[in-house]
Amino acid sequence: MNADDWLADTRTSYDTVAASYAKLTRHLLDETPEERAVLALFADLVRARGGGLVADVGCGTGRITGHLRNLGLDAFGIDLSPGMIDVARREHPGVRFDLGSMTDLALADASVTGLVVWYSLIHIPDDEISSVLAHFRRVLRPGGPLLLSFHVGDESRLKSEGYGGHPMKVYVHRRQHDQTIAWLDEAGFAVETHKTLTSAESKLGGIILARRQP
Repeated sequence: MNADDWLADTRTSYDTVAASYAKLTRHLLDETPEERAVLALFADLVRARGGGLVADVGCGTGRITGHLRNLGLDAFGIDLSPGMIDVARREHPGVRFDLGSMTDLALADASVTGLVVWYSLIHIPDDEISSVLAHFRRVLRPGGPLLLSFHVGDESRLKSEGYGGHPMKVYVHRRQHDQTIAWLDEAGFAVETHKTLTSAESKLGGIILARRQP
């Protein structure tokens, strides 16, 4: 499958489930104190660098973007799915949401202080990861934090329905910390901390906090 095929399938799938996705995930952060703590730490790191723009890449319906705004950050969202972006704009009026893909990130070099990639790298095939991380490094200011979350495991599985039984066609790639950390290291990021947890966000979730090396 070429990049255009899987990107189109991912876009169509999330357009299809956008409304039900918003309903089913809207309150997840209320049930995940460890994730809230990590997001608060990320916000502190951004403020320590003088603030600035923060991009929530693969923002979906904007719930993490909205939480980052509530933490006082100048956060905006980017997502591949027009349906998700439409919901995000309705649910978070006045917040910037852009249509775009992390595979071709349309942001200027060193234009953001921080990046959040919240369970959105999970649909990127292994052979596209290095290119995506290169975009992340390019748009981040030197020393800027990257917060990445993902599903931990060793398998890639086709998701054919979800979020209320709607049809989908997306591959969910589960990965181990050591592989993800190796990719980050190769891309020019220094990993500062990582952990595995079980919560409402993921039955087995991984969280990595890294910085863009100079």
